[in-house]
This record gives sequence, structure tokens and C-alpha cells, in this order.
Amino acid sequence: MLGRTLREVSAALKQGQVTPTELCQRCLSLIRKTKFLNAYITVSEEVALKQAEESEKRYKKGHSLGDLDGIPVAVKDNFSTSGIETTCASNMLKGYVPPYNATVVQKLLDQGALLMGKTNLDEFAMGSGSTDGIFGPVKNPWSYSKQYREKRKQNSHSENEDSNWLITGGSSGGSAAAVSAFTCFAALGSDTGGSTRNPAAHCGVVGLKPSYGLVSRHGLIPLVNSMDVPGILTRCVDDAATVLGILAGHDPKDSTTIQDPVKPFTLPSLTDVSKLCIGIPKEYLTPELSSEVQSLWSKAANLFESEGAKVIEVSLPHTSYSIVCYHVLCTSEVASNMARFDGLEYGHRCDNDVSTEAMYAVTRREGFNDVVRGRILSGNFFLLRENYENYFVKAQKVRRLIANDFVNVFNSGVDVLLTPTTLSEAVPYTEFIKEDNRTRSAQDDIFTQAVNMAGLPAVSVPMALSSQGLPIGLQFIGRAFCDQQLLRVAKWFEKQVQFPVIQLQELMDDCSSVFENEKLASVSLK
Repeated sequence: MLGRTLREVSAALKQGQVTPTELCQRCLSLIRKTKFLNAYITVSEEVALKQAEESEKRYKKGHSLGDLDGIPVAVKDNFSTSGIETTCASNMLKGYVPPYNATVVQKLLDQGALLMGKTNLDEFAMGSGSTDGIFGPVKNPWSYSKQYREKRKQNSHSENEDSNWLITGGSSGGSAAAVSAFTCFAALGSDTGGSTRNPAAHCGVVGLKPSYGLVSRHGLIPLVNSMDVPGILTRCVDDAATVLGILAGHDPKDSTTIQDPVKPFTLPSLTDVSKLCIGIPKEYLTPELSSEVQSLWSKAANLFESEGAKVIEVSLPHTSYSIVCYHVLCTSEVASNMARFDGLEYGHRCDNDVSTEAMYAVTRREGFNDVVRGRILSGNFFLLRENYENYFVKAQKVRRLIANDFVNVFNSGVDVLLTPTTLSEAVPYTEFIKEDNRTRSAQDDIFTQAVNMAGLPAVSVPMALSSQGLPIGLQFIGRAFCDQQLLRVAKWFEKQVQFPVIQLQELMDDCSSVFENEKLASVSLK
């Protein structure tokens, strides 16, 4: 049951094949079993079981709230959850319990979803590995998969998981790991420069970044207000569309959301791609791109072409400026947003009472890690009066040029852009930490962050396993607010490639009752 898609489990609940309480208990058992992955910061067991009990009553009366009623979900720990600690994986907010739910969380709960817990991340979502939070790094479930272990044995590597486990990518690595390891059926992440798509690619799941303004940011603790978007992680494209249909729409508490009512999201299968025009951005063929990712990218383009689609090379000429531009704008907004954490109203407060200024300084030094403090310093430098025009204003102008590049490409007749999501497969933690956070983020977000600056929808879809037995995902980028068209193309592609399901039987040896002896390898993500 846990290996099924969200829609399949929803149907099973409606048919009485399983009850919400049974499903909740199985997921909780698996969360305990996979605790070493460190995917969750907080497990809301009592809350989830109570929600399951209420859901069960509704099913008995025939009053199901919808496709998510009784479905276990997880939420990244930078979304406010009423009565449940929300930490952003930082000492600054450790122990903070919000008095309200983020809009997206409330929408999930209104549909009867079961909140299993809050997932791990980089501190304040600043990172691309989910390794820099105070609760420790998240381990990629594929580190323990049969596919990866067998390849390691063939290549004569020593079996030492303690030192060779893989990163999940970030900053929504906890949510990606939670979905990949079957502890929930969908999870919320946040996406500021690729923080949902990056871990999705590394963990072999679908990661959707909706159009900016389609989904409310109210209650998402802000990193970069002009780029932050709640993201969705699921095991198939259909499930991502289902969740997006629930979350999308105007929110009076978020003035950046669209005013027009959103039509229900249906995702009819795309059977004919011959009328599609797929764009391949030539600037994305970078020297750092691994040969395996490049090969799969080429195979994907050939797949569309063989089915009659028009595949053309396009140019996004300002791509080379996007990393620097993103860094200036990101750190500037970070500096502004982090100013609220001063030890006065909520969150951590130091014991220093020499003066108000000293209390501010010590509180922020104790509360923030080096990465956050570094971004605050950079941002404040760019915002200084003597630097504002030369850095921040110029970066805003370049951002407009980058956004116009996408507009020009789509106006030329291109329907969807096809790109890599990441430079390579997931790497071992020991290799990942050799680089500093800024360098890692610049490298890992190279294909994803321009989408956030342009406000476009994008989705990462797992395509195949590498020679090491690890997932590699490709990214589809669509026109603004054409999320449905984007997902239809992604769904067609997903069906063609038939990405293999992670095999965790060895890991679950003494947890067979949770799966009712299901063979996970036989579950197809259709």
C-alpha cells in the first residue's frame, strides 16, 4: 500500500481496502524505521492519529472531503503549523510554536490530509544539500537502495554506509527523502532557486515549482519574497497535479497571488506530442555537466523528436549573468528578512543584558549559523547607500533581461523548455562538504534559479538511473501560469521513460508487516 501513488491509495480508502488509521500507523512505523535518514525534525504522531480517526468517521458516513482525505503528507519545517514547532532548522527558532497555519498547510488539512510531521532542511532554506541545519544532514534513501549497493559491489567499493551515504540535495531534502522512502505520499517544500527540484532529482521523485503567484506564500517563513514559491514533491506527476489543484488560487493574505479564480486541475493524458515545440537552451550545455546527464538530456530530446515533436535549439543569452544576479538579489532580500529575528518578539534570545545593542548582536550570533550570517553580511553590503545603484539596482535590471529571455523564447513558438535539473547524480556527503555553501549553491542551482527570477513553472521528473544506480532527473520549464500544460508534457515523458522504483527491501527486512510483503520493485509509477 505504501508503494502506491496518492490517487491509488485514495481509491483504496474509498473502497475500504484500508482505513486512514491503518495507513497512518504504517507510515509512522516506517518513519521510525527510517529515522536514521534524518528526514523529519518533528513527527506529529498524536496529531496524525487524531486526524486519521476523524477521517475514518467521514469515510464511514460516506462524506469524504476529497482525494487527500486520509492521505499522509509531510511539510517542510519552514511552513508555519499551528501548535507544532516550526524551527527552520535553526537555533533562532528552536522551540517556536506558531499560532496559525500557513495557507498551503491549512488547505491540505481542509482536504482531510494527515500531517505526519515537519521535514528537515538547510538552516532557513539556505543551501543545496540539506546538510547545514542544526539537526544534522539528511541522508538520501538511495544510499541504501538495492540498485546503488549492487553497483558499488560491482565497482569494488567497500560497503561502509556510515561514510559513503549520499546527500539528498536541498534545501527541501527532508521532504524529498520522506516521499522517496515511502513515509508519506506527498510533501511540501519551498523553492527559491531550485530547492524543490534539486532534491527531487537526487531522490528520484517529482519536484514541482509552480508559477509565482499561483500558490500562496502566507505562512512560509520568507527567504526571498520575490522568488519564494511553495513546492510539491510526489512520486508521480499526476499526484503533483492533484496537490497543486488543491493549493492553487487567490489568498487575501498574500497580495502576490493571482486574483482570477483557478479552474480545477485535471490532467488528461497527452497522446500526441507532434504539435509540441520543445526548446533546448544552448547555454545550459556547460563544461561542468556530467557526461551521463548530458547523454540522458540528449536521449530525452530524441524521444520527443521520434514521436513527432519539433525540437529546436534556443538561446537564453543572459544565462551567464544569472548566478551573480541571483546572489545579489537573494542576499539583499535575506538581509532584510532576517532583520526580524532580533530576540525581542519570538525565537531565541540570549542572556546578555548589558545593552539592547549587545543583546541584538549576541542573539543573532548564537541563533544563526555561518551560512546565514554570511548572507546577511553580503546583502547588507549590497544595500549600502554607496553600493545600492551599482549592485542591487543593476541586478534588478539583469533580472528583467533574464525574464525577457524566457518571454522571447516562448513567444517564438516554443511550448516547453527541456533542461537538466542538476549537474550530476547525488554525491557522497564527504565529497559534498569539501566545498563551501556558496560555491555548492552556485553550482547546484545553475539550471534552476533563473526560473525563480522569471516566475515561471518548472518540474523535475526522474528519467533513469546512472551507471552508479542513482536517479537522474530532467527539468521541464513552462510559460507563466501554464502549469497544467507543463504537467501534461511531464506526465507524457514520465510514462515513456518508466523510471524504476527504489528497492529498499534490505533496509525493510524486519519491517515487512508495514508493507504487507509488497514487492516495491513491482510498483509502477504510471
